Order: sequence, then structure tokens, then C-alpha cells
Amino acid sequence: MQKWRKTIGFLAVFTASAVFCITFFTGFSSTVDARSDDSYKNTLLLTRVIELIRQEYVDESKVSYKDLTYAALKGILSSLDPHSQFLDEESFSEMQRDTKGEFSGLGLVVGMKDNSLIVIAPMEDTPAFRAGILPGDHIIKIDGKSTEKMTLNGAIKHLRGEVGEKIKLTMLRPKGNDPKEPGEVYEAELTRETIKVATVREAKLLPSELTGEERVGYIRLEQFGDNTPEEMEAALTQLEGLGMQALILDLRNNPGGLLDAAVETAGKFLPPGQVIVSTQGRTPAQSFEYRAHGTKRHPNYPIVVLINSYSASGAEIVAGALKDLGRAVLIGETTFGKGSVQSVQDLGGGIGLRLTTAKYYTPSKKTIHEVGVPPDIAAPITDAEERGLVLARSQRLLSADEKDQVRNMHDTQLERAVSALRGIRVYTQRQTAAADIKPKTTATP
Repeated sequence: MQKWRKTIGFLAVFTASAVFCITFFTGFSSTVDARSDDSYKNTLLLTRVIELIRQEYVDESKVSYKDLTYAALKGILSSLDPHSQFLDEESFSEMQRDTKGEFSGLGLVVGMKDNSLIVIAPMEDTPAFRAGILPGDHIIKIDGKSTEKMTLNGAIKHLRGEVGEKIKLTMLRPKGNDPKEPGEVYEAELTRETIKVATVREAKLLPSELTGEERVGYIRLEQFGDNTPEEMEAALTQLEGLGMQALILDLRNNPGGLLDAAVETAGKFLPPGQVIVSTQGRTPAQSFEYRAHGTKRHPNYPIVVLINSYSASGAEIVAGALKDLGRAVLIGETTFGKGSVQSVQDLGGGIGLRLTTAKYYTPSKKTIHEVGVPPDIAAPITDAEERGLVLARSQRLLSADEKDQVRNMHDTQLERAVSALRGIRVYTQRQTAAADIKPKTTATP
């Protein structure tokens, strides 16, 4: 058995331990069943084409066995889905750096939707964030090169680069929610930096002018990384020490990350042993249940999870589990719908393979992939409100119009969450009071 590592993010590749086995071969193998899908004939065809190219192609410098084999593997993997990828030495090295929570780039989390390269979220305090790039913006050109026929992994490779290098992006910002409506095209020139992946961005009690007498905690998770469980534990302990009576967990624009971190985050609010998410693939080895573990339990206070159409992967796992198990109320919009498992294998020699091997399912066996997790209470927001939320967190200098927009902004989804929590607490208090009232009994002399 060889060690595979499972990932659920978009731009940065994160890993979690999982075991899976694959037979990888070059040329012919005695284990290949010649009767299955004409494997012998087609493997022979691939070999013949490689030899023909080596003998006849005009530019001999481009036809080494390594170049042709790598090109073939890249084509094979990219033809399967946007998330499967052959990792050459450079890509595999980048992936390994990503797992350490630091990489060189722009701070853009990107994905493919309707064959278009879109921004899932700009990471805070990064070049992309400071440039005002917003979730839902389409990247139509990278340094003048159209992204129309780029694969997701190919686009990511173009976006990455050395610290200090400049890059020009041509962006399309949709106008309204109608994809047929022409949007605004703009350009952004960014300089690549070392990106440090953040997880818990805010942990605080909401102001009393919003919550009244209720002590409502608020935690925003930007994504799931190595340190997320520890940061979450510290944030919860801090808020509980301040007398938190209810919690709002904000997963809006959270693109995912480490599977283990997402499972541990959900597990903080669930009993040990509870199934949080399961995977199902073509073989029994690809089917697995991830359960809550640990001994410390947090109080059973009411929880609301905020989600939107850019909450993806790990965020969908947490939201789906807490919803299915009745531990939280989901407010916002249906999530992105990225619920497939990518297993990464080290093939030796500095190369690797990322392959979609299974799909994720919530505890009630609902699929996430290409469907998403719907909210319990729908609370859509406008593009202007979305932009205002991002601007409010920006550390760059705002224009006068932007300052006015932020000043007059209301986070209607957050306000809806506070109202829902108030209703839950009132209902719970009434139920508790009713249970404490015992029926009067009379004695018969």
C-alpha cells in the first residue's frame, strides 16, 4: 500500500492522511488484463505514437521520452476533470510547499464554473485582496493570454511565480445575477508575494447594539489549514470565557483546504464517534467514514453557519454535517458544490499524481458535488452588498465612494443570523421552562 493524501481546496493544495493503492505502469505490465477495455491494443497504440513522434517530428529537442511521457500524462489527467493533474517536478514541489501553509503567488483562490475561470475568494492581506478583486470575478486573460481554453491547473501555473514578479490580469465583473448581462471589464497589475495561509480571521463577541442582551460569538474561517483546529479551539475557549451564549460561524467565501481540519472543526460541536462526512468511490478502498474524535466537548449553545455560493469543499463538509445532524442552522445561499476527493500520490523522482477518486457525502448520504449544500433559511445578498463586505475588510486606501459604501453597509445575512439565534434561544428557554413545571398531585386520605 502506498500513501495517498486527500485534498479539498482550490488554489492552494492541502493534504490529509488517507490510504489508497494504485498500480502505475509505463509500457507493458503482466497485471494488465488484455481483455479489459482493449488495454493491450491501446497501450501499444500510445507506445507506437511516442516512437513515431521521436523518429519523425521536425524538432528533435522536443521529443525526449521524458517530455513526451509527461505531455501524455498531463493530457490524460486533465481530460478527466478540472481537479485531476499530473504533477511534474515543479508542480509537485509547489504542492509540497503549499502544505506548509506558505507559497508564492497572488492570494487568489480560483475554480472552474461553467467552463469559466472564476475567483472563489481573494485571501485577505494579499496582492489580489488589496487590488480589489472580488469573489465571482472572471479571469479572462493572464498577461494577455486568454484563459478560455486553459485548464484549472494550467491557469494556476500561470498565476504562480517568483516573489517580486509582476502579472497583469484582465478581469470581468458580472453585473447582477444574470450571466447574459454584460459585465465590467477591468485590468489589475499585481506583484507576487509570499502568501501565508490564514484560517481564523475574526473571533469576537458581536456588539450589543446588534445582539441586545444576548452574548453572541462570531468566528470567521477563511479556509481550513494545519493550524485551524488549534486556532478554533483557542477562539472558542476565549469566547466561552466571555460568557458566549450562541455562536455564528462564518464560512462565506471559504474555499476549503485540509480535510482533517474540516472534520476536526465540525467535530468540536458533535459527540465523539459521530460520522461527519463519508467518501464513496468505485472500490471499497475508496469508501471511508470520517468521524468526530477528541474528548473535550463544548457547550450545546445554538449555532448559525453563514454560507454563500463561494463556500466550497471543506466549508461544505462542515456546513452539511452540522445541518444534517441538527447542530446548526444554515443561513445564506446554496454553496459552490465542490465535493470530490483528490488523492495525491508521490510517484518518486520528484513527481506525483493528483486523481479524483471519490465523492463526499453528508451524514444523511446527500451528495455535495455539483449540487452544493442548501441553507435552512435563504438570505441572498446583492453584488453591492458582497462588494461592501470585502471592502470593509480591506486594508488598502479606499476611495471616497468606497468609504461611503462601507459606512452605509449592512450585513443582512449576519443580521438574519442574529435574529435566528434570538428565536432559537427563546424557544429553547420556553421548552426548558415547560419541562420544569411538574404536574400537581393530590393525596387521597
